[in-house]
Amino acid sequence: MNFDSFAQAQSVMLWTTFAIAFILGAVANKTNFCTMGAVSDWVNMGDTGRLRAWFLAIAIAMLGVVALEYTGKINLDGSFPPYRGGQLIWAENLLGGLMFGIGMTLASGCGNKSLIRLGGGNIKSFFVVLIVGLIAYYMTNPLPGSDQTLFSLLFMPWLRPLAVTMSSGHQDLGSLVAGSAGAVKARLVIGGVLGLLILAWVFRSADFRSNRDNILGGVVVGLIVLAAWYVTSSLTVTVDGQAHTLLDYAQQWDFFANSDAGKPANSRMLSAQSFTFINPMGQTLGYVAAGFKNPLLTFGVMAVFGVVAGSLVWSLLSRRFRIEWFASVKDFISHVLGAVLMGFGGVLALGCTIGQGITGVSTLALGSFIALFAIIAGSAITMKIQYFMMMREG
Repeated sequence: MNFDSFAQAQSVMLWTTFAIAFILGAVANKTNFCTMGAVSDWVNMGDTGRLRAWFLAIAIAMLGVVALEYTGKINLDGSFPPYRGGQLIWAENLLGGLMFGIGMTLASGCGNKSLIRLGGGNIKSFFVVLIVGLIAYYMTNPLPGSDQTLFSLLFMPWLRPLAVTMSSGHQDLGSLVAGSAGAVKARLVIGGVLGLLILAWVFRSADFRSNRDNILGGVVVGLIVLAAWYVTSSLTVTVDGQAHTLLDYAQQWDFFANSDAGKPANSRMLSAQSFTFINPMGQTLGYVAAGFKNPLLTFGVMAVFGVVAGSLVWSLLSRRFRIEWFASVKDFISHVLGAVLMGFGGVLALGCTIGQGITGVSTLALGSFIALFAIIAGSAITMKIQYFMMMREG
């Protein structure tokens, strides 16, 4: 999709993002698509229905990404966040994933689910989103009166030295197996085989095959992640007969543009990207706190607004909108603690159950697989501990 001006191309990206996120919010609410709920059903009841829906979304996004990259429609090597970055920050992926898994269990839902519940009238989720956004913002932006972020103060000195620099230049499975020269073909084979194996496992269950909501949720979420990858990768601006990506245009703004009017505050937010919700909650808080300034309006901000709006509309149409408040002081403390852990963990791990669990894994990034495993493990262990404590109290 080519445009004559940056403003036109950016506007299409932002409003398309909102529309896709709106569908995500409505469908996730309608089908009760919930990654924390998926782990809970599996651990506590042995029911894998929603877990299979989650992995159906992963398979669809993965198969779509490797196919589009092989045909040259998209290129995710320089995505935001840098899932395939040249440094494997395995310790951050692992610790962040564990923290996020614990946090989403205590807060009754992951980042996406918190936005869904907020759109459905859950005031508890408002506090969760606010706390997550505040921590995520200061994990990536300097604290007031300082040049240090929460990440640089608390985590960087002891976690970042553990990172491993990849000789292939990227950490995805294709690059690790075949190097940069053969990465695209290797991704097609690896992603194709892995995606088909996941689909075989997903549809092996007769109960899953008979549940339309789980199938609908998995298919739509997977396609939505893929759609966002395609849209953010394919928008270009023509300058002197040559097409430039939005990122390329913004990085050469002084050369291409006549003034600073419309210049985005951060060009990284114009890279190829898809849905993730922890860092965008921080972006949204910054956007609101700055007085809704257009330079701070990003893909992530529109994604947050779109999911909430879609969930709200579906809740009203289906008459499921309900105002919910904390049941007790213990419930309040649990949600606050969970939100804190999600804020720290989501940024450390470079994503949430959607951001790493589907979007990141679709790129075949090794760090994304580590984060996904850690999130599931953190959530499952927390649920087991909660069950033990409940039985002990009983």
